[in-house]
Amino acid sequence: MSKKIYVVDDSPAILDSVKLMLNMEGYEVDNYERGSEMFNALSTSSKPDVILMDMWLSGEDGRDICKMIKAHQDFKNIPVVIMSASRGLGDTAIESGAIDFIPKPFDLGEIVEKIRYYSEKAD
Repeated sequence: MSKKIYVVDDSPAILDSVKLMLNMEGYEVDNYERGSEMFNALSTSSKPDVILMDMWLSGEDGRDICKMIKAHQDFKNIPVVIMSASRGLGDTAIESGAIDFIPKPFDLGEIVEKIRYYSEKAD
């Protein structure tokens, strides 16, 4: 059974490139442009093995969405990896409950490695 990954970013280009790369690696990927859409999907579809989320979404802060995920009994164990062009905010991403931080611009290979690591660790 393939691992499910949620990718949350307000950039369609980033969503498309990350989804393509992760699909090539055998992952099932659901893309969301808003954290609130992704949070709603958590309740209505199968839970992901990992969530990869941008810190700055249109009108939303990925750290706040991460805190909501970690506060919910059913979702708190899902690993969340936050990415951002704001390199100095890695500590605040971890403080919000994220398991890791990826600075932008990112290397797609690094994303694949981290997704592989955290999805296997989730077993």
